[in-house]
Amino acid sequence: MLLSRVADSLFWGARYLERAGATARVVRTYTEVIVDLPTTLSLSWEPLLAIAGDRVAFDAGYDRAGESEIVTFLVADTGNRGSIAASVAASRENLRTTREVFPREAWQTVNDLHLYVVSHAEGGVDRRGRSRFLSRVIAVVQQLDGVLTSTMTRDEAYEMWRLGQAIERADMTTRVLGVRAAALLSSPDDVDANRGVQWMGILRSLSALQMYQLATRGPMSGPSVVRFLLLDTRFPRSVAACVQRVRDAVERLPHAAAMLPGVDAVEAMLHTLPADLDGAALDAAMDAVEAGLAGISDLVAATFFRGAA
Repeated sequence: MLLSRVADSLFWGARYLERAGATARVVRTYTEVIVDLPTTLSLSWEPLLAIAGDRVAFDAGYDRAGESEIVTFLVADTGNRGSIAASVAASRENLRTTREVFPREAWQTVNDLHLYVVSHAEGGVDRRGRSRFLSRVIAVVQQLDGVLTSTMTRDEAYEMWRLGQAIERADMTTRVLGVRAAALLSSPDDVDANRGVQWMGILRSLSALQMYQLATRGPMSGPSVVRFLLLDTRFPRSVAACVQRVRDAVERLPHAAAMLPGVDAVEAMLHTLPADLDGAALDAAMDAVEAGLAGISDLVAATFFRGAA
């Protein structure tokens, strides 16, 4: 039987590490999109704050919302609990107490990432070193996935890790769709290539561009991108695939009956979404899905973590 303390640490260790990798991917891709677009087209960096979901904390610590300030907040600011630096540190601290069940190679990978982020995060804010730093974070998080896949016993500890990872991954996909995709769907139609570049940027921020192109023959369109990222269960970062992974993990854990209603509710939301969502409707739908995912997380905490030291 998995101890509440260990279950709590594995769940949040997975969530924090997934958050670090997802934030790195979003910041790196947004930087690339800014560089790719014509200089005459001025894009704000503030959508990154909306994706992170912590504008109040940013406004409390920064006087202006420019590129340097926003990237610092998301990458290196340890006072921001969602930053890459804070997320990696929190994951390491959680996993430090689970080494009796967490593979040694995996712990070493997390610890090495922490040391790298501590020493390089400030340099990763500047555009000259940003891509190198963010790509390293993404690569190590992906490496950890491989280590766990090949070395960790498929027991309750592994399922708790998968559960945290899948909830965080689904949450980030809904945030990207609710902010960036909704804004593009709400903006006037373009006849130039700028819109295509931005849709490609959304896909790349979720490592989805190549798989979208394989799955969807024909020209790229906003609705098809949204459908792919929401509903294509073959792609592991789509919301539907993540929710299915949540269900699989829950069903392999004790007390599944307490959590399955929350999973059912999120799946019902996805299956009843209309095919022709406009920007405002997509934003509202993603807010509802995010709330449903938070509800599942609360059910996990109430079921497994109550009384955890």
